[in-house]
Amino acid sequence: MKDRYGREINYLRISVTDRCNLRCRYCMPEHGIRPVDHKDILSFDEIGRVAAICAGLGIKNIKITGGEPLVRKDTAYLIRKLKEISGIRKVTMTTNGLLMEKYISELIEAGLDGVNISLDTLKEVRYMELTGSAGAEKVLKAIMLCTERGLATKVNMVPVAGFNDDEVGQLAALAKNLDVDVRFIEMMPVGQGRLFQGCSGSDVLKRLEAIFGQAHAEKSHENHRKDSGSGPARYYRFDGFRGRIGFIDALSRPFCSQCNRVRLTSEGFLRPCLQFETGENLKELMRAGCSDKQLEKAVQKCVFGKPSGHCFNSFSKDAEKTGFMSKIGG
Repeated sequence: MKDRYGREINYLRISVTDRCNLRCRYCMPEHGIRPVDHKDILSFDEIGRVAAICAGLGIKNIKITGGEPLVRKDTAYLIRKLKEISGIRKVTMTTNGLLMEKYISELIEAGLDGVNISLDTLKEVRYMELTGSAGAEKVLKAIMLCTERGLATKVNMVPVAGFNDDEVGQLAALAKNLDVDVRFIEMMPVGQGRLFQGCSGSDVLKRLEAIFGQAHAEKSHENHRKDSGSGPARYYRFDGFRGRIGFIDALSRPFCSQCNRVRLTSEGFLRPCLQFETGENLKELMRAGCSDKQLEKAVQKCVFGKPSGHCFNSFSKDAEKTGFMSKIGG
């Protein structure tokens, strides 16, 4: 399935809930957000129907997101159902890791192919300041558990200038001792994220090379190994490291020309781009009794309308229209 710019769209991110067991400062306002009523989010049957339609159009990889996907009951059941859809090659999940120990066996048995675990600091006090809850040690244990159980594991850190950027070396060192990819993600000016100053990937790389020596960039075909996922990260290796270091530089090195994804919110809205609110209300169509053909046409219309790229760097008013990351499915 190609958009009007010739990009192959084969990756669907599905938010299964807007709820989360943390209150990260760059994701939610301090007072929180009003949660969506359960009746207003997509059922697993509706999600499965959309996924099947998308698979028929060329979607091959699915990422389950939230909020925090594991706060929704029976997420493992959904993963199992998605894995049964013809054409879907890989189903992965992004999580804050706090519930991984509880559900990891169910997730592995359901066929989960990989997990991205968010961890922005190794310091418990700082973690509490960032998220409103204790948990850094628990998340670190979850990362180790995932690697022990053979689950392809990525650790995502968002470096914030003057807050946690002094820990980039410590976070990167996880890839020295564990078979994980540690990725540094530039802060996106979405919702609360506009209030924070992130660090560019090139700046982080320089800091890491000052600590660990020269980094060796992987070639593009190496970045697409079996467990690399479907995203835009560029990867490097340091001598003596078991895992890799990745960078997702959406602002300093935009990758919109290679973007391969669309996003389904928990409320059933299919968005072709993180920044813009354009897209198709698939929930409304399904609950009005649409046929599979009508649903397919709506998905195709959304993909065809995918913009050429974001304009976050222009500081336009469009950047104000994206809403909170917890509602979009980061």
